[in-house]
Amino acid sequence: MAARAGVSRATASRVLNASPRVSPEAQEAVTAAVVELGYQPNHAARALVTRRSGAVAVVFSEPEPKIFDDPHFAWLIRSAARALADADVQMVLMLVHSPQDQARAERFLAGGHVDGALMFAPHKGDHLLTAARKLPLPVVYAGRPWGSLRGMHLVDHDNEGGGLLATEHLISLGRRRIVSVTGPLDEHSARDRLTGWRLAVGADDETTALMTEDGGFSREGGKRAMEALLARVPDLDAAFIASDHMAAGALDALRDAGRRVPEDVAVVGFDDHPMIAPHTSPPLTSVRQDTTAQVRHMVTHLLRLLRDEPIKAKREVLPTTLVKRASAP
Repeated sequence: MAARAGVSRATASRVLNASPRVSPEAQEAVTAAVVELGYQPNHAARALVTRRSGAVAVVFSEPEPKIFDDPHFAWLIRSAARALADADVQMVLMLVHSPQDQARAERFLAGGHVDGALMFAPHKGDHLLTAARKLPLPVVYAGRPWGSLRGMHLVDHDNEGGGLLATEHLISLGRRRIVSVTGPLDEHSARDRLTGWRLAVGADDETTALMTEDGGFSREGGKRAMEALLARVPDLDAAFIASDHMAAGALDALRDAGRRVPEDVAVVGFDDHPMIAPHTSPPLTSVRQDTTAQVRHMVTHLLRLLRDEPIKAKREVLPTTLVKRASAP
């Protein structure tokens, strides 16, 4: 192929490995030769030379039922697969929950099978986080992991600002008894969204204990949490729900209790998930976080780390916005 292109083997190799140290003329000649000869690279041989696998692990530290039942995770996986495919990188999906899963994941990630990892849903006390800090490969986190952030790369959303935005919108509608269904508070995203609600309503610890309930980021949990809040705060007139999945369950509970939305109770969710928010009854006002953009930023960070390119910010926070629909117009 190098002979057909009229270049050296070294130049042809640099073109095939996407090196920037190639002239446009050589790039064009080698590309033409590849097409003409129908050349297919030997990835095993390339891996021996470059010590790169051409694969990236996408790691979810969550139980399997949650991964496959929650549309948010399905959207994350789809976005990661598309972003990595666009970069010509193979995705290796890893679900880690049990101690056995963790031990296997640590061996795999340290064994040279992948070039880097994208890490999702780190919980407080998750031992995989400790192991990830010691891995001999770059890792980019979705959201803020627990512990020191020194030397870590992450892409997060402005969860606190989103919680504040949602609750301030409910206040602007004249609502005064605003409860909140939170996610698990061993996740920073859930804590930050709760902080936004607390700032907006001026809640102290006692008020927070009365007016909030953990819904576990599931539809069933959202329904149970709203039922508990209706029993504890019967005069509630608005709710900030920290995920659309929980909000769908909360709407079920409000309907069962005979509460009209938004006439009796205005509701704002979080995610603006395209498979949930526009399709609830009534359609859900929600805080939008662009999951696809988050994953693409993570992939960009990781690819730059693999190429030893400088990165302006190790910790990137993407904005959130409010999308108004009938549940809190």
